[in-house]
Amino acid sequence: MKTRKSPSSPLLALADRLRFEPHDIAAQLDARGHYAVKLDEEFPLSIKLFHYTSRRHTRGATWHERLELFLPLDGPVRFRMGEQDVELQPGDLLVVDNLKLHHVVDFPGFNTRVVVISFQPEFVYSLGSPSHDYAFLLPFYSKVERRPHVLCTIDPAATAVHEALARLLDCYFAGPARPFHQAGSKAHLLQVLYHLAAHFRASEVLKWEFIRQQERSLRLKKLFDHIAAQPAQKLPTNAAAKLVGMSAPQFMKTFKQVAGMTLVSYLIHVRLANAARLLRETGRSIADIADATGFSDQSHLDKRFKRAFGRTPKEFRADATR
Repeated sequence: MKTRKSPSSPLLALADRLRFEPHDIAAQLDARGHYAVKLDEEFPLSIKLFHYTSRRHTRGATWHERLELFLPLDGPVRFRMGEQDVELQPGDLLVVDNLKLHHVVDFPGFNTRVVVISFQPEFVYSLGSPSHDYAFLLPFYSKVERRPHVLCTIDPAATAVHEALARLLDCYFAGPARPFHQAGSKAHLLQVLYHLAAHFRASEVLKWEFIRQQERSLRLKKLFDHIAAQPAQKLPTNAAAKLVGMSAPQFMKTFKQVAGMTLVSYLIHVRLANAARLLRETGRSIADIADATGFSDQSHLDKRFKRAFGRTPKEFRADATR
C-alpha cells in the first residue's frame, strides 16, 4: 500500500499533544463481536485515541449500535466492513457502517495513530427536535448506496473537517477544566457532521431516505407528544400503535427506524431523564421520584439508574449538588 504525506493541519499539531493508547478492546467484545462502550446517557459521546501496530492491536471483527467516524493520522489503514475493503490514507475520514462486522486488516509495517469518534444518534438528533437536525446523520446512510463514505484528505472539504476535529478533540480532552466542555464538544461535533453532510449532498438516495425518515418522524409525532406529556403512564405497544393509526408490527418497525430503539427502551430513556432532572432540581425523596417517573418502586429505579448512569440516584444527587 502506498502512502502519501498528510497535509499539515491543526489536527496533527493537536494530536502530538495527546496520548494515544495501544488498541486493546478485547475485554469489551462478546462472543458475537459486539463492542460495548459505556456512554453517559446525558453525554453519549466517546473519543478514543488508538495506536495501531502489526505487533499490537485487537484482532477480530466487531459491530455496535453507536455511530462512528474513523480517521488515521500517520499511516495507511486497510479497513473491512462486511464484504467491502476500504483503503484509507493518513487524514482520510471513514463513516463506519457500524452495524456490519468491521475490523482493520493487518499488513507488514502497519503503524499509525487513529482517532475514533462514536456517539449515540440521539446525541445529535433527539426526537421532538426540528426535523432538519436529522440532516446531521445523513452521512451514516452509506449502506443505502452500497459503498463506503470516505472523505479523502486531498478533498477540498477535508480542511474544514480537520479543523473542526481539532477543536472537538481539544475541547473533549480538556474535560471539566474547560467551561461548558460538553456543550462545546457537541457544537464542534455538529460542525464536523455538517461538513460531511454537505460533502455527500449529491446523493439522491440519501435525499430520498431523509424524506422517508422525516415522514416516519412526523407520523409518530403524536405519540412522542403524548409520551412527553405523560412519561410515567403505562403504554403497551398495541395502545401506542393505535394512537398513530398503525398495526402493531408496522408500528414496531417504524418506531425502531425513527428512534433507533424499541418503545420500551425509549420509555425507560425518557423516565430516567426525568428522574435525573428531579434529582438535580428538587428535594423530593427518591421513592417519590420513582413513583412520579413511572418506575414500580425505588429498587426498580435504583437498578435502572445505576445501569444507565453508573451511579445510584443517591450518588447522582450528591454529585449534582456539590
